[in-house]
Amino acid sequence: MTLLAPPRPRRTLRNALWLATTTVVIAAFWSVDIQWARILDLPAEIARYTWLMFSSPDWSKLPEALLQTWRSVAMAWVGTVIAIILATPLSFVAARDFGPAPVRAVLRVGFALIRAVPEIIIAIVILSVTGLTPLTGAIALGINGIGTLGKWGYESIEGVPRGPIESTRAAGGSWSQVVRWGVWPSASPEFMSFWLYRFEINVRSSAVLGLIGVGGIGDMLTSYTQYREWSTVGMLLIVVVIVTMAIDAISGRIRRRITEGARLA
Repeated sequence: MTLLAPPRPRRTLRNALWLATTTVVIAAFWSVDIQWARILDLPAEIARYTWLMFSSPDWSKLPEALLQTWRSVAMAWVGTVIAIILATPLSFVAARDFGPAPVRAVLRVGFALIRAVPEIIIAIVILSVTGLTPLTGAIALGINGIGTLGKWGYESIEGVPRGPIESTRAAGGSWSQVVRWGVWPSASPEFMSFWLYRFEINVRSSAVLGLIGVGGIGDMLTSYTQYREWSTVGMLLIVVVIVTMAIDAISGRIRRRITEGARLA
């Protein structure tokens, strides 16, 4: 009796996807006007501007840089608070078994749409109402934060163990009591960790918002870059990096303490 080998699986669809992907990549490179000579000069240009910025930083503008950095951090903090106040209750409504299905669908789509729009676009849209002020940046960061905190929030709520929730409901607890005693004790560490992480993101984003003139260290950085004052730009970059790394380190330790608890000696 002769054993026949099984037929080879058809790979038509996979080959078609690979062909389409390759075609798109080649078309993208072909359509973009890439100046290869400039790309070859890029390492030398990076080294030249790095030398201009960091060989002799201008520390005379340090007090102003620290003031503008404080404004950026304040902008990020206010934006985070706005996002927390609005996104937290909405995330409960958007969670499964806590809100009506049509409302959940609308909120989840809304969170996705908000996340798809960068903070700088939101700031440009609301400029006509608030003007070029740090408040514009804070509101833009807050609106964008609703999308991320809302999504993280309802996913965290849906991951909570069902035991406490069912026990609270079985005892006759209302919706708010279920949230307070069945969900929040388990979900609160993740919520607080998300809030801190969003604050870290807002600190970095606040510098980008300076490109449109809403104030903060980004506004100062943009101005001195336009005037080619590279020694001042280098000093500003040093300040931005140090402050951002310090905030990330402090926030990271707080988040680990919240999620992991205190370490025993």
